[in-house]
Amino acid sequence: MLSVRHARSWRVLSCVVIVAAIIVCLLPARDIPDVGIGDKWEHSGAYVLLTLWFAGLYPRSRYWVIALGLFLMGVAVEFAQAGMHMGREGDVHDVIANTIGIAVGIALALVGLGGWAQWIDGWTRGRDTARRD
Repeated sequence: MLSVRHARSWRVLSCVVIVAAIIVCLLPARDIPDVGIGDKWEHSGAYVLLTLWFAGLYPRSRYWVIALGLFLMGVAVEFAQAGMHMGREGDVHDVIANTIGIAVGIALALVGLGGWAQWIDGWTRGRDTARRD
């Protein structure tokens, strides 16, 4: 993990983000709202955000681990959906959309959005110092 003041909080919040993503992916089809942008765009967008989340917390040398972990999570979710029999189905096109989202997220991280947690840390550190003065 990158050097940040509240690393434990970031880790806990990361676990919450992953659990929330998995829960949303495994909800019965009838419980999922239609946001009107198309299923594959939703998949890609979600994986861009997940990738950027973790790229903000870990160094570039770990981006491949982030990509692989999210890819495997997406595949596992599709297998789980295929076995649910609750209006959800596994779909290889969802895995492709997830993978595109991961690639876009990694690209965005590489061009400057990676490490955002350190920006927040620096910004809040400056605010904490100003309050003490």
